[in-house]
Amino acid sequence: MVKSKKVVALLTPLRKVTELEMGITDRKLRQKEEVRTSILDAAWEMVITEGWQSFSIRKVADAIEYSVPVIYSHFENKEAILLEFNRKGFQLLVEALMAAKAGKDQPADQIRAMGNAYWSFAFANKEYYQLMFGLGIPSCDTADKIPALGHFSEAITSSIIAMVTPGKTPTFNPWLKYQSFWSMLHGLVSINMVAPDRVTVTHGQDEQSHKPATGHKELPRQVLDDVMCSFIRGIEAAEGARPD
Repeated sequence: MVKSKKVVALLTPLRKVTELEMGITDRKLRQKEEVRTSILDAAWEMVITEGWQSFSIRKVADAIEYSVPVIYSHFENKEAILLEFNRKGFQLLVEALMAAKAGKDQPADQIRAMGNAYWSFAFANKEYYQLMFGLGIPSCDTADKIPALGHFSEAITSSIIAMVTPGKTPTFNPWLKYQSFWSMLHGLVSINMVAPDRVTVTHGQDEQSHKPATGHKELPRQVLDDVMCSFIRGIEAAEGARPD
């Protein structure tokens, strides 16, 4: 019993030292995470106010009043920071598509719903969208660094596959259809995001009389609906397509 008390007496200071060290470690981890969050917050504010093209590590360091090396201790370069925003953007996009898809039973209706959700996300989150697609549709190398891209393709491809009866159309390529669908959506969004007054009306044969179609604000969405209907009809026209 006496020995046990002596052991406890010896271990107690060690436990206190261990707890103190753990407390210090936890505090350092929290501080590191707080700095990382501050970096991302400052960087995102810069993206919103100045555009992602003008964003730089030095500007972020000045904004949060830290030295440049501190920023580099958390992120290898500015591309690493932008990659974080890309990941978040695609995650938000996937959540929007899945929510839209969940409310529909038929595959064709799911595709329409996801197309509309994609459009709405792009214009409700322009900064994210422009960053996500600043250099076009992400490459395979970039895709490997953004897990949500896999969920994005799966959400759309699964609905495309569900439209065709298995085994009836061996030449049917759902991956090709997925790429076509995505390219179509991205193209329409880009046209209307970069040049919102691009749509014009022509009066007679006089090219000088072209005017912005200010009275046709609903036209872009009508174009979206039209191309989605054509896309869906193309799949339904394949031999063995499942009727809605």
